[in-house]
Amino acid sequence: MPPAPRPPERGSPTGPDAAPSRGAEARPSEARPSEEWSDAELLARHIAGNRDAFGELFRRHRGRLWAVAVRTLADPDDAAEALQDAMIKAYQAAGSFRGNAAVTTWLHRIVVNACLDRIRSARRRPTVPLPETDLRSSGEGDPASSALKLTVRRALAELPFDQRAVLVYIDMLGYPVEEVAAILKVRPGTVKSRASRARKRLAARLPELDPASPAPPGPGGNPPDQRGVEPGTTSDHGPVREEGGRP
Repeated sequence: MPPAPRPPERGSPTGPDAAPSRGAEARPSEARPSEEWSDAELLARHIAGNRDAFGELFRRHRGRLWAVAVRTLADPDDAAEALQDAMIKAYQAAGSFRGNAAVTTWLHRIVVNACLDRIRSARRRPTVPLPETDLRSSGEGDPASSALKLTVRRALAELPFDQRAVLVYIDMLGYPVEEVAAILKVRPGTVKSRASRARKRLAARLPELDPASPAPPGPGGNPPDQRGVEPGTTSDHGPVREEGGRP
């Protein structure tokens, strides 16, 4: 017959209402691996002094953040520097994050602004060599496909920054309009109008990619009608501002 359980000592309650030990109370989820922490937990732990939390947060979202930078700037070197600048700023400014948006939205907003800062500081349109990863993914040994992709990249780089940014998020990365609006801190209707204007400008530069585009006129023929900007849209090229920060 097994011995009877030892009664709890005075001042040490047991059961579901028992208080956790002092160490567990101070760090209730420390036993969980960092991969299981939410983005908000990682950021909070970084602010509290955890040396590994921000690195884990960056590793978790590095692929998407890099995709935004390289497609927006269209140059791998510029994109790498912009992403580095953005992550340094996020590392230093983590304490100013107020939680009004998701952590990922906050990170993307900082990356977008870092790209915009590089374009402003250069005071020029970015150069657009095709990234090697895109060359490999666009069909190895297919010069026509590579040339077409380079043409698209060049046309994209000629767009105003705000239009280019929405096309990168919506058409290239598949973000929903509402999330792009949160990242860029504009209304969803503004995102839609920017995307519409950007697609029209790209179609004008790349008629071979538009199945609805009419055939070019013959000698002496009239050019095809061009539709203008949608009624009611405005030209809003103001700077994107991050949460609680500067443009």
